[in-house]
Amino acid sequence: MLNNLFSAAKDSLSFLLVCVAIFAALVLIAWLAQKYLCRSLPKCGGTRYVALVAMFSALAGVLMLFEIPLFFAPSFYQMDLSEIPVLLCSFYLGPVSGVICEFVKILIKLILKSTSTAFVGDFANFVIGCSFVLPASIIYHAKKTKKTAIIGMAAGTGVMTVFGSLFNAVYLLPTFSALYGLPLEALVGMGTSVNGAINSVSTLVLFAVVPFNLLKGVIVSVVTFLLYKRLESVLFRKHHTKIKT
Repeated sequence: MLNNLFSAAKDSLSFLLVCVAIFAALVLIAWLAQKYLCRSLPKCGGTRYVALVAMFSALAGVLMLFEIPLFFAPSFYQMDLSEIPVLLCSFYLGPVSGVICEFVKILIKLILKSTSTAFVGDFANFVIGCSFVLPASIIYHAKKTKKTAIIGMAAGTGVMTVFGSLFNAVYLLPTFSALYGLPLEALVGMGTSVNGAINSVSTLVLFAVVPFNLLKGVIVSVVTFLLYKRLESVLFRKHHTKIKT
């Protein structure tokens, strides 16, 4: 009994330390990119900046509550569209605001709904969301045009798909198995029940995680592209500059 408790505590502490380290690394990457690569950030005062980030974070946190089951993936993979407000926030205010918005979004979701995945799913949403938002916003702010917005979102979708797939296979699925008390074989079996081609961790990632991230990236990109200019003219009337084509 004591050995089991010690092992569980050790796993939880290890997971917490990884969360803190990755959060710090993402903030550092976003800050460096914003300082040295992003040339066209709007000037926005402290109070207004905080209010805008809070508004987008709140909207993202609420959207995170509405999860969409997917026919090709097991039930622990459900899609939400909370990256839309986060991406909009990072397009308006820069990469750092995107990371902050992702983090606050998770806190809001946990307050409203708690966790059903031993926090692993929430951590995954944050990290993989950042892997989409950061490349998209960095590329966009390097040269603010519609073309770079599209390139940035395509790049973000690609990075999220590759990174999210590898991160699931190498870390998230084993960690979820350990913290939630389910063997990996059981998780794979849940995938097999919806797709007979899923018979291992690698096929679970290939046939569930890859299409999941691709689909999410495309949907979020299209909706963001349609909303961005309409909202910018309202939120930044005083600082509005025409985006080049």
